[in-house]
Amino acid sequence: MTPSTARRTSKRTAASAAVKAPRPFVAHRLAPPHEILSEEETRRVLEELDTVPERLPKILATDPGLQTDPNFAAVRDRGENLAGRLVRIRRPSATAGEAIAYRLIVPSIGGS
Repeated sequence: MTPSTARRTSKRTAASAAVKAPRPFVAHRLAPPHEILSEEETRRVLEELDTVPERLPKILATDPGLQTDPNFAAVRDRGENLAGRLVRIRRPSATAGEAIAYRLIVPSIGGS
């Protein structure tokens, strides 16, 4: 190993050891707004759709799109369990004006 390689290696390890502060979440203009429904609203929507939760598309509890809901941080900080609740996603549509999709929140691998 040459001395120049040794110096580069030590600088890299020192730089990787530095702790980086997490970046604050900023919603992108193309990300449609997500709205986490309450347990009561979840039950009501499932009745209206006449389906069971397992038949709906899934979304992880750690999905960044959930952070577009202004109430997400409050729900998370209260320690409420998000798994099993629905998310309403509103997308602009040229033909329908607004398209609404629902997703079932499932726990992430870490157990959130």
